[in-house]
Amino acid sequence: MILYALIMLLCAALFTVLAALIYKGKTDLIHDYHQTKVTDKTAYGKAFGKAMAVIAGGMALSGAASLFGEPAMWVAMAALATGLVVGIAAIIVVQKKYNGGVF
Repeated sequence: MILYALIMLLCAALFTVLAALIYKGKTDLIHDYHQTKVTDKTAYGKAFGKAMAVIAGGMALSGAASLFGEPAMWVAMAALATGLVVGIAAIIVVQKKYNGGVF
């Protein structure tokens, strides 16, 4: 459980840093072909950063829940799955809104 928590918390920290950088305008961290039709890079970066922060939050909650032992692993997995599904759905919405499609 400790190893899982450590991995999830480290991944959450990495995603949080990337989300903050993208939110602050460093959209070059997102691959060029995802931005081919984006005209408002500032709004795009803020929306994309928020979506990535949701994924990071799911990872952090999952890691924290796993510290409570074996019985809490279902909660940890649910937190991770929820964070990933909601975050990826948000990224898809952002891509469609600002780029006209996912690719």
